[in-house]
Amino acid sequence: MILTFNKRAFAALLAVTALEALIATLGAPYPLLRGFVGDVVAVGWAYLVYRSFIRAGVLPLALAALFTGYAVELGQFLARHFGWRVEQPVLRIILGSVPDWWDMLAYTLGFGLVLALAAWNRRRAALRAA
Repeated sequence: MILTFNKRAFAALLAVTALEALIATLGAPYPLLRGFVGDVVAVGWAYLVYRSFIRAGVLPLALAALFTGYAVELGQFLARHFGWRVEQPVLRIILGSVPDWWDMLAYTLGFGLVLALAAWNRRRAALRAA
């Protein structure tokens, strides 16, 4: 792994950040959108953060993004178990406060989506090169 700056990944990161902001603000009346789809997209967001600044293969970066999601969920579980509470409302929205197995499924689906999109992108690039 090498530190770098990937402009394309960073541009995609900005777009996905805007999408996540829309999901967080406008998705409140739609629990499936905000709670599940938002978590699927969050793994892609984390992947793009890593991809923007680290030169590495798709799988290691996608796994790092997946484990980031799992770590957030573990943090939520531990906070609930020990009675801790995040007082900052913005952090509470970003990190969440309720551990849920559906979130773990969403993160796993996000991981699969990242891998599928990367494979599709590689195939498209190979077809253009041929």
